[in-house]
Amino acid sequence: MNINPMLLCDFYKTVHSDMLNPEMTKSMSYYTPRMSRVKRWDKVVMFGLQMFCKTWLIDYFNEEFFAKPEDDVVREYERVLDVSLGKGIYSSDKIRALHRLGYLPLEIVALPEGELVPIKVPMFGITNTHDDFAWLPQALESLISAELWYPQITATVGKTYRDIVNKYYAITCEDDVPRAKALGAFDFRGDMCVDAALKAGAGWCMSFLNTATVPAIPYLEKMFNCDCEKEPVAYGTVSTEHFVMCSNYAVDGDEITFLRRMLTELYPNTSFSCVLDSYDYWNVIDNILPQLHDEIMAHNGCMLMRGDSGDCVEVVTKTVFKLWEQFGGTVNSKGYKVLDPHVKAIYGDSITVQRCEEIYEILMNNGFACSNVALGVGSFSMHCIEEDNMLKPFTRDTFSSCIKACYAEVGGKCYPIFKNPKDGGFKKSQKGLCFVYRDENGELAYKDEYTSENIPDGNLLETVFKDGKLIKDYTLSEIRNKLNGGAF
Repeated sequence: MNINPMLLCDFYKTVHSDMLNPEMTKSMSYYTPRMSRVKRWDKVVMFGLQMFCKTWLIDYFNEEFFAKPEDDVVREYERVLDVSLGKGIYSSDKIRALHRLGYLPLEIVALPEGELVPIKVPMFGITNTHDDFAWLPQALESLISAELWYPQITATVGKTYRDIVNKYYAITCEDDVPRAKALGAFDFRGDMCVDAALKAGAGWCMSFLNTATVPAIPYLEKMFNCDCEKEPVAYGTVSTEHFVMCSNYAVDGDEITFLRRMLTELYPNTSFSCVLDSYDYWNVIDNILPQLHDEIMAHNGCMLMRGDSGDCVEVVTKTVFKLWEQFGGTVNSKGYKVLDPHVKAIYGDSITVQRCEEIYEILMNNGFACSNVALGVGSFSMHCIEEDNMLKPFTRDTFSSCIKACYAEVGGKCYPIFKNPKDGGFKKSQKGLCFVYRDENGELAYKDEYTSENIPDGNLLETVFKDGKLIKDYTLSEIRNKLNGGAF
């Protein structure tokens, strides 16, 4: 990108340092989800701050700001603002001073990554560590907001699906059946860009292992100190697509030849999914699979039958019923039918939270374990949710996530500052320094109106970044266990 990081802001941020009281030596701003526009959600997953710190506050600032000559940095800053705001309207002295300092004089105090945070509780605070840079925390508001709201959404989406899985698997499946593999994400091609796909993949993988996004693995390794060669990071699946199926049909003149080759030659010892609706899905299920019965049962793996059109709820549940008729299975200790391990049903995307629940409910009510299906979540669910017959797209305003300055020290005096619009409702901010704690029910709560002179010990907002360095470096397993109660 190679853009001066001090230009990664809204225009008005560039002049605020000149408007502040010149005797201000300290400011504190808090990032808070102020409300939820989704009825299903009253908590947000704290996620993405470590990714932001590593990507932007450390790597990007070091490479594109501190490692470059001071005059080059200032010249670019002035070049852009001179032609947009006008000469003499802003001061670039702060940019020179920051560059000469040689590091970001900031401290970020935060709740742990993977924490479920109730609406209105601050997730993290950002303050300056050097008296000359009280303007800096709020100067980064645009960048922080743009980078953090989406990974928090996707982590919350993943957690929502995981809670659904946990509910139905607890009823219908043996306790040792893996839940982290129940659903997979297939959103890459429908995300806004590659960067969004990485954020979505990271958020999803806090609750599940399966994703079609290959670069999610190196991204997670870099951001959360994991190693795919030593621990489960993310998994993909062997699967066909319509190009494969249709081109083989064109050559073979039928569908059975290629399916037999998959079972006996290409993947005799590997599980795979096969999209079967290029022409007539139910013809394959009803007429072709019975002809492959012996090859399927001799296959050292599982063949997953994938529909990709029609009513996904009907297709995937009806497939389970037909596979039971053809291949049988067992009844588990909880009294639910489990298909023979050589076969399974899969639907690759289109599975909204409502459809996921509906599929599991139908299976359960018909006496089948919910592990008989593998479900896929596409880009729709990473960007939108349906409630009350309305589509609610995800934006920063889904949780009204914002950073507001709540505290300042000016001329040696402490000043709690706040906003409280008469008709603003949820826009009221905290006032003064915040103390986050757990109430008598174990839920996160906060108190405000503190100053640096009287804030209590034991604040759950703990230092994670200070003066250009990461202080707390969470691992992938730590976050997964935090989010999923130690039972990933």
